[in-house]
Amino acid sequence: MQIQIYQRAHKQKVPFTPLNKDHVRLYVCGPTVYSTPHIGNARPAVVFDGFVRVLRAFYPKVTYVRNITDVDDKINTKAQQEGVDIDVIAERYTKCYHEDLAALGCLSPDVEPRATEHMPEMIAMISALIERGHAYESENHVCFSVPSFDDYGAVSGRDHNARKAGARVAVETYKQHEEDFVLWKPSTETEPGWDSPWGRGRPGWHIECSAMIEKHLGLPIDIHGGGGDLLFPHHENENAQGCCFREGKEYVKYWMHNGMVNVDDEKMSKSLGNILLVRDLLQKAPGEVVRLALLQTHYRQPLRWHEDTLHSAKQILDRAYRLLEQVDTRDIKEWGWSDVPSEIQAALCDDYNTPLAITHWQALCRALQKKETHTAEEVKALLATHHFLGVGQRPIRSWFRQAEQGKLDVESIEKLLAERDQARQIRDFEAADRIRDQLESQGILIEDSNGKTKWRHQ
Repeated sequence: MQIQIYQRAHKQKVPFTPLNKDHVRLYVCGPTVYSTPHIGNARPAVVFDGFVRVLRAFYPKVTYVRNITDVDDKINTKAQQEGVDIDVIAERYTKCYHEDLAALGCLSPDVEPRATEHMPEMIAMISALIERGHAYESENHVCFSVPSFDDYGAVSGRDHNARKAGARVAVETYKQHEEDFVLWKPSTETEPGWDSPWGRGRPGWHIECSAMIEKHLGLPIDIHGGGGDLLFPHHENENAQGCCFREGKEYVKYWMHNGMVNVDDEKMSKSLGNILLVRDLLQKAPGEVVRLALLQTHYRQPLRWHEDTLHSAKQILDRAYRLLEQVDTRDIKEWGWSDVPSEIQAALCDDYNTPLAITHWQALCRALQKKETHTAEEVKALLATHHFLGVGQRPIRSWFRQAEQGKLDVESIEKLLAERDQARQIRDFEAADRIRDQLESQGILIEDSNGKTKWRHQ
């Protein structure tokens, strides 16, 4: 069995062949820490946390680096509003990010570099790009010259020579070409800044990742991941400066991008007021529920988040924990990738197809629930699958204790059943099924017989 990864350039899945089979190197763009993490920040963290687990089943050493962007104009603005140093803002929201990801069951990356700790590396890389004719200094800025790199657009598929008829684009006076991007910019007295050959200033957004990759992983690397919103311009610009720094050699072998989050079929954005904060979701459901909800859609596809998204994931996990309550795990000391059922292995290796893996996992759970006794191999299959999905990791009692705290009283159950009956009368079967699922997730079993509805606790 071999891991397959979708290559955007080829528009198809290709076998993953590492640059060095003894050491796979992976870098994922982390958050800019100026606010409380939202579900869009959580999705790549959960996706690549799971994918790294699969990689580690195949290769003896996998180094996973995920950065923290702690110098940015949004951080500067927040710090000025509060009258504090940017470090205060960065530390506050980095702590929030770590806490939220831990709740989602994400393991820590091997290295988590911060931009502010890598100014010498960024300055050295910018200096090398200037020396090689790929960057220039202008009006206290340093810009990358896009025309100097013939393959610009290869990552995103955009034709940088194409222009919209009649379009008029204002170009900053310090740029030689409208698509040139900033590597270094000057700082005012009130803005954070570092000394450089081009004066006191701070880095542009794109250079930080290339510099940190070079320091902690060495170029080229096997996989570079991140959200689909980073494809252009961030990853396109990263690739351009990285290839030019390496004097025309490869920067990244495989690019992986997860889809964006849509809330009720609209793009999640501050302007629409539909930002879903991880902390708010954790008030509604355990972290594993949020994690499973994120994995139920293939990572490359847009995630459509609806009102019942958490509910359906919670229902699946409730059933899984009821199964865990039945099986005897006391004598199971070791398990691993080889214990994962072959159909689940195949799904996880097929461009990390978690929806298919979850479907097979649910089938496994149903099959085991029908048995009174379970073999050691069956129990290992269940535990190993849970590890690679990152679910089923909580103590069983604590899971059901939380469920018990939110248990419906008789009056609430009867009210929901009345709403369900009304929905069935007007033939709104989707609403009726949603209410049934809601009750089942609370351990309430519904039985329809002879035109009457009965219920009981499971």
